[in-house]
Amino acid sequence: MDLINFRVGQKTISLKILDILLTERYEGNLTSLPNENKSFIGVKDYMETPTPIFDLGIVLNNHSTKETNAELSDLLVEREKDHLDWLDALENSLVTGAPFTKATDPDKCAFGRWYNNFETDNEDLQSILAKFDKPHRELHAMAGELLELQKSQPHDKVISLFTEKKRQTFNQLIRLFESAREQIILDYKPIIIFTTKDGVTPHIGLLVDKVEDNINVKKEDIKPLDQLTSVGFDVDPQTKNMMRGLIKMKHKHSLLLDPSAIFRPEHLMRHEAEETEEYGLF
Repeated sequence: MDLINFRVGQKTISLKILDILLTERYEGNLTSLPNENKSFIGVKDYMETPTPIFDLGIVLNNHSTKETNAELSDLLVEREKDHLDWLDALENSLVTGAPFTKATDPDKCAFGRWYNNFETDNEDLQSILAKFDKPHRELHAMAGELLELQKSQPHDKVISLFTEKKRQTFNQLIRLFESAREQIILDYKPIIIFTTKDGVTPHIGLLVDKVEDNINVKKEDIKPLDQLTSVGFDVDPQTKNMMRGLIKMKHKHSLLLDPSAIFRPEHLMRHEAEETEEYGLF
């Protein structure tokens, strides 16, 4: 079976090529309609046929990727501000002799704790984040160095050294924070997948982050739903309704989805999901 893989947040999903009419860049040009389904984001014409568009990120992750990216960008703004406040506190301590109470361990500040646990598949963002470690550690090392120098060196010399270190190290961090935020925004270029049930007319459109690759799978490559618990997946009813199996790939799994089962009339949503064979896999 020929499939196309798409990225949705941290997940990879697969659709049968025969279920796809077209993919196109999402430009935000949808017609909004009243609807209580938060994943429904509007209507767009496909060959003059109005087609409902749903954000698959909200369906699978409860948050759109756009919202997740905005939250990450806002977090980086806050962590940058934390370090500006840290520097202000250090300067105040050096000038007035007040105790310095901020974190001197780079692994214990809010950014350090986040940085040491954050993971992303975005290789460009990974490259930028890798550059944070050295200047971030140098910045925190300033506190111990300067507070120790203050005991033996003239006050003016210590303040001058603080100003120089701040200019060199913190400015480097500022540029990295800016680059990381820019990469988060630039990397998000979502697309709409127009799906079909009959190969001709559109069924629904799905908003995803990007196309990954094409794959061809055999029956033994697809793990049925009843085996999901054996690999550590706790599947909620809505996701189970649309899933037709789990595909083992090289370093991860992909969710095989049936777009015709993602959104149905309300009375059909009470029915059990079809078994894998009913999806016409083989």
